[in-house]
Amino acid sequence: MAVPTLPLNDGRRIPQIGYGCWQLSDAQAPDLVGRALQAGYRLIDTAAIYGNEAGVGRAVRDAQVPRDEIVLTTKLWNDRQGRDETRRAFDESLQRLGLSYVDLYLIHWPCPQRRLFVETWKTLIQLREEGRAKSIGVSNFTPEHIATLIGETGVAPAVNQIELHPHFQRKAPRADDSSRGIVTESWSPLGQGKELNDPVIVAIAKAHGKSPAQVVLRWQIQIGCVAIPKTARPERILENIALFDFELAADEMEKIAAVDRPDGRIGPDPATFC
Repeated sequence: MAVPTLPLNDGRRIPQIGYGCWQLSDAQAPDLVGRALQAGYRLIDTAAIYGNEAGVGRAVRDAQVPRDEIVLTTKLWNDRQGRDETRRAFDESLQRLGLSYVDLYLIHWPCPQRRLFVETWKTLIQLREEGRAKSIGVSNFTPEHIATLIGETGVAPAVNQIELHPHFQRKAPRADDSSRGIVTESWSPLGQGKELNDPVIVAIAKAHGKSPAQVVLRWQIQIGCVAIPKTARPERILENIALFDFELAADEMEKIAAVDRPDGRIGPDPATFC
């Protein structure tokens, strides 16, 4: 079955399951991204800071999949914010990827103390108008940061990619994104593996004859998010997309909702990280 897609506020669409390339080496990327594309993934997520854009781009160029079926994401790192630096960094990403455009370009972190994210966003709007970034969005932005962007430019991000997993469910940011027509995309959707031993998730997985990872990713789909699990294991690449022959019942969704924790964050705090 084809991966379902969600509409973006710019008229494009994004698959609900993608392949995350965090921690993949540049040497690993061509083989593993190629395997993901062969397995049916059409959303590929990388970033300049990951150091693997060249390998990811090679996989996309060599794929037996039409380029216009692939949604390739990369991201601007924190020290490249600002009008001129953003443009240079974007050009460098395209050069490493060996591509003429990306499908989704994100500001990786807001870095509010730098006071450059609005200027940076204006540059992303220009890149979209030039057709070199088909869609634009943000990563790790709070509702307040997003309100500032929209207030200053009138343009809402298509996507907000944030840390989101069962122990850190981000209900308020998800609701804010939804109210603005922004798709919420989950990084570390499996909590870097920490979710997979939760007894609630293990019990639900057993009831469905599925893995705990498949249950968590199915939950991500059913709450309306995009998830980009990362794995370097070929068998997990196949497992993480095999989500469309079962559905979680309402009571199972409620049980997963109950494992949310206020201290569940794994990654940095966007209010202070830069």
